[in-house]
This record gives sequence, C-alpha cells and structure tokens, in this order.
Amino acid sequence: MASEAGIATSPDETRTIHKLRMRIIPFVFVLYIISFLDRINISFAALTMNKELAITSKQFGWVAGIFFFGYFLFEIPSNLMLHKIGARIWIACILITWGFLATLTGLVHSVQQLYVVRFLLGLAEAGYFPGIALYLTYWFRQRDQAQAIALFLAGIPVTSILGSPVSGFLLDHVHWMNVSSWRWLLILEGFPAVVGGVLTYFLLPSWPAEAKFLNQKEKDWIAAELAREGREKLASHNISAGKALLNKRVWHLGLIGFTLNTGMYSMNFWMPQLVKSLANGISNSLIGLLVMIPHLVGLPVMVMVSRSSDRKQERRFHAAIPAITAGIALASLGATHSVFLTILLLSFAALGIYSVYGPFYSLPGDFLTGFAAASGIALVSSLANLGGFAGPYATGWISEKTGSLYGGLTVAGVSLFASATLMLLLPRRLRSKAA
Repeated sequence: MASEAGIATSPDETRTIHKLRMRIIPFVFVLYIISFLDRINISFAALTMNKELAITSKQFGWVAGIFFFGYFLFEIPSNLMLHKIGARIWIACILITWGFLATLTGLVHSVQQLYVVRFLLGLAEAGYFPGIALYLTYWFRQRDQAQAIALFLAGIPVTSILGSPVSGFLLDHVHWMNVSSWRWLLILEGFPAVVGGVLTYFLLPSWPAEAKFLNQKEKDWIAAELAREGREKLASHNISAGKALLNKRVWHLGLIGFTLNTGMYSMNFWMPQLVKSLANGISNSLIGLLVMIPHLVGLPVMVMVSRSSDRKQERRFHAAIPAITAGIALASLGATHSVFLTILLLSFAALGIYSVYGPFYSLPGDFLTGFAAASGIALVSSLANLGGFAGPYATGWISEKTGSLYGGLTVAGVSLFASATLMLLLPRRLRSKAA
C-alpha cells in the first residue's frame, strides 16, 4: 500500500478519477433512468388511466405514494445485503425483479390491483438508489462524491427529458391489439429493467479490485485513499451498523431528505396533470414536450452546483439556497394560470430541487464507513422516500378537497423551506460532531 505522502503526490490521481467517472457513472446513470422512469411513468399513464379505471385524485395520490411504503421497508436490509455479497449480483437481481413487476402494472384492472403492484414494485426497487449511493463510496473519495452523486442523480431530470415526450407519444399513438395506450406505456417502459439486470451481472464490477479497466497501480491507489479516509472516520467517531440507525445526525439527514422528496415527488407526479389543466385540448405528446422543459433547465444547474460544492468542500449552503429557490417557485404557482409562467416557475423549482441532491447525499459519507455506511445511507434514503408518499398523497387529497392542485403544491413549497432550514442547522463538518 502506498504511503500517504505518495498518495498525495500521485501523478495519476486526476486521470484515475476521470477514468472512474467515465466507466462507473454512465452505467449506473442509465440504470437510474430506467429506475426513475418505472416509478414516475404512472404520472403520464394517469392522463388516460384515471378515467378508464375511475381513479379519483385522492386515489391517485395513493397510487403514486404507496410505492414508497415498499421502498421504505426494504432499503436497509437491501443495502446490508449489497455490502455483504457485492453490487454486481445484488443489483442485477433487483433490476430483473422490478422489471417484471413494472410490466405487470400495465395489466391491472382496478385501483386496488394497482395499489398492490405499486407496493410490490417499491419493495423490489428499494435497493437500487441507496445501493448505488453506497456503491459510489467504494470508488470515490469524500472530496469527489458530490459530483459523482450528482452525475448519477442527473438521471432524475434526464428521465423526464427523455421519458416525457416518449410517454406522451405512446399515449397518443400506441393502441396495438385494442389494448389501451397507458397499458402499453407501462409494459414497454418496464422491460428495459430486465435487460439492464442481465447486463449488470456481466458488466458491473462490485469493487475496485474487480475492475478490469484499472491497472494494479490505480487499484492500489484507490484502496489506499479509501482506507485512509476510513481510518480518519473511525478515529473521529467509530459508529457500528446498529448505532448508525440510532445516530441523531443520520436521522437529521433523513428529515432533510423527507422534506426534500416531499417537494420533488409532488412536482414530478403532478406536473403532467397540472399542465393539462391549464391547456385543455392539447395532445398528450405536446404535454410531454412542455413537461420536458423544466427538467432540461434543471440538469446543467444540478451539475454546476455539485461541482462547486466539491471544489469548495461546502455542502450546507450549496443545498439550502437551491431548496429555498425551489420552495418559492412551487409556492408561487397559484399566482398564475399562464402556461408560459407556469413552465417558468416549474423550471426554477426543478433546478432548485435537483441541485440539492449532490451536496446532500455526499454528507452521510462524511462520517460513516463500512456496514455503518450501508445502514446509515439506507436509513437516510428510507426516511427521504417517505416524502415520496407524503407529497403526492397530500397534493391529491388537497386537490380533491379544493378542486385545484395549487394548494398541494404550495404545501410542497413549504416543505422545501423546511428542508433548507434543517440543512442550515447542520454543523459545518459532520465527522467531528457525529457523537
């Protein structure tokens, strides 16, 4: 193992990090696009599905949100399994399972059946995001993680950039064998997960030691750097996997994630229906193109903010300021019924929300390592994804009571203000304060 002095002056450091980004990030990024599409494509299916199955706004809130109950239950055990048996096998199993369940979603005939399949889909998909958040800590140092996570999570806006026009087109044009277009949408968009699972088994290395694209010197350097960081974390505060689940900083981060995801999923699940309510008579294909715009705006800003966060080694303000921006945008939607101004406000909401994720999800790795990182990251993600239920359900419930989506989206904006406040209450460095 190289000495720390040798590591610090390694002439291959920049090239090695670039190689990791080019070989690891694109693959998990594509898989995340598949993952996120399979959880939010129900928002486009709803444009015709809700009428066919007689689904009310409140029931659709349950359809969107019940996914995250299953997600919540299985994230921690899934991450512990990934850390034990490796990402290649575990992630492949996750993808194939959720791919089959995603296609089954297109075969339901009642809202009750839809509840069951969406719950099972969340259970199956639960391990992917927290698993990859953990997986990236096996390859990237703390100083490089915000940008690595943001490049991976860029799959969120990219999913909508690509998926929105495709979903709108499928709704308008695919009615094969007299089967409803929303069914084909869910079936066709679920199948890539199965293909991705097979490719994962053959292409995704579990650890740097398995990476054929690295030479031995690069493998030794990564191992030495991560081992050094691990020793620093243990010297600062030795947290076991069990203690990580009781650690107050882990729960604090989970609450930040909960309030953040309340806003993000409210926006994503209800955006197509909001745009449709403002522009009656337009095609689903055009709705898909309009919904694409906010995500297209949010993508480059997300990457720039994460890059700045890594360069300055600052997380709190890089997350809090975008969250405040997004909160103001969502809370202001009720002030206009113009399609142009609504898309503009949604663009500010998207760029704000997406910019939070890179700095935020680099924080658990600041003080957790090993099995503690596996359980701690999973707990943060589990609590965060409960916001995926709370936001869409609250928006649907308020919409049914008031006849308008604006009240629910205002609540989502307030939730983002709470997220920013909780972020600013964190200490500047978690590692020294984790006790």
